[in-house]
Amino acid sequence: MPHDPAIDPKGNIWFTFQATGHIARFNSDTHEWKLFKVPTPDSGPHGLVADASGNIWFTENYAGKIGRWDAKSGAITEFTPSSAKDPHTPVFGPDGGLWFTSQDANLIGRLDIETGKITEYSVPTQNAHPYGMISADDGALWFCELTGQKLGRLDPATEAIAEFIPPDSNVHPRRLVAVGGAIYFTDSGGGRLGRLTLADKKFKMWDSPSGKDSEPYGIAVDSTGKIWYEESAAGANKLVRFNPIAEIFTVYAMPAANSSVRNIVRDAHGRLWMPLSIANKIAVVE
Repeated sequence: MPHDPAIDPKGNIWFTFQATGHIARFNSDTHEWKLFKVPTPDSGPHGLVADASGNIWFTENYAGKIGRWDAKSGAITEFTPSSAKDPHTPVFGPDGGLWFTSQDANLIGRLDIETGKITEYSVPTQNAHPYGMISADDGALWFCELTGQKLGRLDPATEAIAEFIPPDSNVHPRRLVAVGGAIYFTDSGGGRLGRLTLADKKFKMWDSPSGKDSEPYGIAVDSTGKIWYEESAAGANKLVRFNPIAEIFTVYAMPAANSSVRNIVRDAHGRLWMPLSIANKIAVVE
């Protein structure tokens, strides 16, 4: 069951395999796979990201660790946060640190990749369940508060966290992207796509084509600025493209039943890669 994807500097697509405790490299030209076993048993690798040298950094959601796969040696080194017992989504911030969310611990963490030091920041809202996170054009880390029903913003320069509340009820932000001076996010609880404009911090929400029970999940932006996301509910199982200028949705059938796309990434050729977690496949939009 492939989970989150990432792309390294050579164009390889990486995935985590949470159930088996592997990270995996997929060559998009030869379609060859290579699996690497995480040293800690039952580690539950979840999110991952590549650095400029091709090293792969990943969260171990079950083991409460951060892993690093070395591009030169293939060795995996693990780092253990003090309180962030379930690290989730990793992303490199504008300060060069590896930032990550921690769901039940209700924390945002930062790993100094040079020293291995980990700093943790509590999310102001209790039981917010911080989930997806990105580094945005305003120099901040933005993250979803899945059960807190908010978006969070952490300024690396001041270490301050601000929270923003969507006007609609029953909003459960899951994943997010930044484009055109705005944050777009999937609302898995209300079946919507949301936008927060960075300049004025105003929200706008759109109903997803398959309705309030469609459970939008993984999201990405293509090279033309259009938003793509998947409706992960078994009764929906659709890939959706949203034109933010015309505010028009286009719906596509998924290639497998009950796909459940947790996240989507764009490669240097503009292709969108996604894991079909429940179907145990990967797919690409070319």
